[in-house]
Amino acid sequence: MKKRILFSIVAMIVVFFLAGCTEIDQPITEDSEGIWNKLVVYPLSWAIVKLAEFFGTNWGYGFSIIVLTIIIRLLILPLMLNQTKSMKKMQLIQPELQKLREKYSSKDAVTQQKLQQAQMLLFEKYDINPLSGCLPLLIQMPILVGFYHAIVRTEQLDGQSFLWFPLDRPDPYFILPVIAGVFTYLQQKVMSQGQEANPQMAMMLRILPIMIVIFSLYLPAALPLYWVIGNIFTIIQNQFIKMPELEDLSAIETKQAAPKRKKVKTAKSSVSGHAGGRKK
Repeated sequence: MKKRILFSIVAMIVVFFLAGCTEIDQPITEDSEGIWNKLVVYPLSWAIVKLAEFFGTNWGYGFSIIVLTIIIRLLILPLMLNQTKSMKKMQLIQPELQKLREKYSSKDAVTQQKLQQAQMLLFEKYDINPLSGCLPLLIQMPILVGFYHAIVRTEQLDGQSFLWFPLDRPDPYFILPVIAGVFTYLQQKVMSQGQEANPQMAMMLRILPIMIVIFSLYLPAALPLYWVIGNIFTIIQNQFIKMPELEDLSAIETKQAAPKRKKVKTAKSSVSGHAGGRKK
């Protein structure tokens, strides 16, 4: 968990750094060269413009970004569902994880290694992949950087606004950054229900919203708008996912134990057969 939190923070810092580099001052067009431009930035820019033309209102580009965010979220929905279900299973086994932490409470390297091994066995027992949350994050990083490039390098966005804020510049009233931070907090809170006692999750709950607010103060408002809509989508999505019950996890354990019992039974039958043959 600590590694995942560290990875998330480092990834966001890298995104923020990359946002100021690589052709950021060059307009994006269909003639722009390079794999990054052709496969990521230009398709996003083209989609923003075409959707805005479809809406055709003064707020067309704002609606365009909202719709495009929802489309992107729908495309990565299978990965997000897998991540959410895995996190919900993690919530259910928190009592067992807490027992392991108490059992291996010593901070020396040997004890901590035993704790990690015991946790991995517990994850395997309940068919939980602790790294399932990393893949959606890895996929979203290029989209996030590409979205920023598309916003900054799409000339049609210059001077466009939505509600009270300009899309091509930071929100001058600092309202959107606060909203982005609040919805990031709510999304993290919903996703971490049942893990309040986990110090790593508690740290993530505090740090990530603050980082989002700080980034939103300096980035074009279209990007915090993308974060807000994405977080709202995740919160709603989370409400429709069936929470695994303890009985479901017990069924997983029983299913995994069945082949082992079968092998033991077969081995005993084989031994009995050999013993019977010798008796004759």
